[in-house]
Parts: sequence; C-alpha cells; structure tokens
Amino acid sequence: MPHYYSLGKFPSKRHTQFRKEDGSLYHEELFSTEGFSNVYSTLYRVNAPTQIKQVGDPFSVAPKTIHDKQLKPRCLKGFQVNPEDDYLKSRKAVLVNNDLKIILAAPRKSQTAYFFKNADADEMIFVHKGTGVLKTMYGNITFGYGDYLVIPRGTIYQMHFDGEDNRLFIVESYSPIVTPKRYRNEFGQLEEHSPFCERDIREPEHLETHDEQGDFLFYIKKQDMIYPYHYINHPFDVVGWDGYCYPYAFSIHNFEPITGRIHQPPPVHQTFAARGYVVCSFVPRLYDYHPLSIPAPYNHSNIDSDEVLYYVDGDFMSRAHVEKGMITLHPGGIPHGPHPGTVEKSIGKKGTEELAVMVDTFKPLLMTEHCLGIEDEDYYLSWLPK
Repeated sequence: MPHYYSLGKFPSKRHTQFRKEDGSLYHEELFSTEGFSNVYSTLYRVNAPTQIKQVGDPFSVAPKTIHDKQLKPRCLKGFQVNPEDDYLKSRKAVLVNNDLKIILAAPRKSQTAYFFKNADADEMIFVHKGTGVLKTMYGNITFGYGDYLVIPRGTIYQMHFDGEDNRLFIVESYSPIVTPKRYRNEFGQLEEHSPFCERDIREPEHLETHDEQGDFLFYIKKQDMIYPYHYINHPFDVVGWDGYCYPYAFSIHNFEPITGRIHQPPPVHQTFAARGYVVCSFVPRLYDYHPLSIPAPYNHSNIDSDEVLYYVDGDFMSRAHVEKGMITLHPGGIPHGPHPGTVEKSIGKKGTEELAVMVDTFKPLLMTEHCLGIEDEDYYLSWLPK
C-alpha cells in the first residue's frame, strides 16, 4: 500500500480557494477508487478535467475465451506472442476470470498519439524487457527490467519506451492491488518482518504541468469496451497533489527473500494481494540449511486455487525445461510438483538464481484465443519417467 506522498504545490487546507497568479482558481479533483471508502489523492489542475469536445464510437476488447473442460497442467510460450507497434493492440489477455486478466504484451512503439485510462481495473505491469518512462498526471516514473508498475484504476497514462524490444507481463485487477496485510501494522506501515519497505517504493517524480489546449485523444477502457474521447485540455495539467492513491514502481530485485532451515511455503514470497488472488516474487536466495533439507519444493495439491508462474530468468531446479517468458498454469483440483530427477539433484545445492512472478487465483482461469499457437500441448506429460 503506498504511503502518504505529495508533489508540486497545493493549498494548506483541502476544498479551499487556491488561485493562480492571474487570480483565477485552480480546479480541485478528488481521485479515489472504491468510492470514498478507500485511499485517495487530491489533485489541483490548471483546467477543468471535464471539458469533452467529441466522443467516438466504442469498440470491444473483450477476450474470446476457450471453454476447454480438460483439467490438466498448461504451458504457454509467452515470447511467441508477436510484437505490435501500438501499446494497446499489443496487449493480449491469455488467462482470465472475474477477478483479473493476465496479459502478455510486446509493444514496439511509445504511446504518444493518445492517452490511456483503465476505468475497469488497477494494473500491475511487470517489465520483463525494456526501459522507459511511465508518464502520468501524477508525474513520471522511470522503469526497467524487473520493475512492477502498480497503476490505480482511472489513472491517465502513457508508456514511453527507449527501444523497440519490450516484453510486459500485465495483471488487470478488478479490485485494488495492495501489500499483504500481515506485513503492515495498524497504521499501514510495512513492519520489520516484511520482505520490503517504503524505501523500496519509487513514487512519481518530475511533475510536468502542461497548460495546453487542443484535441487530446483518450482511450478509456470500461467493461471491456474502449471509448475514444477527445478533450480540450492536456490531461497532464496538474500543478500539485497529495494523498495515498498514486502509481508507483517496485523492483523485484528489491524483494528480500525469507529463508529457513527447511523449505519455506509459497506465502513467504507474497508481494501483492487483491480480491481473489495474490502475487508472489521468486528471487535469488540461499537454499534451506537443515543438514537433511530438500531444497526442491514438495508436491502439493492445488485444490482451491489455480497457480500461474511466469518465468523471467535463471535456472529453476524444480523444472526440467524453462524458457524466458514461459507461463505455466497448474489448475486447482490436481497435485503438482517437481519434475522427475530434480528432487535428488537439488540436494546439497546452496542457492538459486531463479526469477519468476507467480499469480495464485482462487477462481478457475480460462484460456483465451491468444493461447492458440503458443501452448506446449504435451506439457502435462512432462512428469512421466524418462
């Protein structure tokens, strides 16, 4: 959960007069998700954010799901998703349920012709490849390999990339993305036993105030439709803001792993939480140090959750074959565990350099049409003896 932060200039008291040099008022905007009951920020704009000059015809971006009734482990080769120039067109939802969408994207070009607002969902964008700047009405955030970008729903943003080789793993969340409750004290501060702290969170910087009028195209996503809106004013006209609701970056490389004498369960890797799912970070770490420990994970039954693992980098001792950008789905209802031979092979190893993002959902996930052609259809056979 972000802590209190402010940027730019604003009045000493909320909902009071705050005037420009010419004597006219700045325009105050309360920005909150889940009504007035969740975290919020108060923004001060040069111009009113309500001046629409044209509304275009909406178009659907709803994913087409595949109702495959086979309950079996799945494997998707994510880097086989073809790159596209446009940022929004590059986003391919591959696994979905009513709580979230898991999306792969390989955009080649910066998002400069339009602004995007996801009014459906918070977004967690994991940067696998590429560097650049996330530009928002709150300010700018530089990003690179291994960064999580957490963007509250309704945030107006653009993704600016330094090059054309970009790979993103995105979660669209229909509930706010927060830090695990067990890591926070009653005041919301991350506690000493948390694997990261507020120092690791990178807030927006370099607030750019654009006092410009013209024709500014927004693509607003709501209920799986994209609505083209044309506004008179540049959306990045904020002169200052403060509060708890804003985008931020957190690097997976700053997640400090929790280790023990024997193998630790997946919850020690938890990084984010939301309604209906959790996100975990698997990072380089020392293995268990009990003299008889088995570093490889034990077999476990996913009865109540689907487990998605997105492989980023490194050598995974529990898997016989791993590719960068690969996604495995182990559905609830059947057990899964290490591949044959990997348990004995792990004994005596001192550490791992693996890097991965895990998403555990508590409702079943459906594959979409974008999985066709990138699935390893024989993956479920990979536990058979060689």
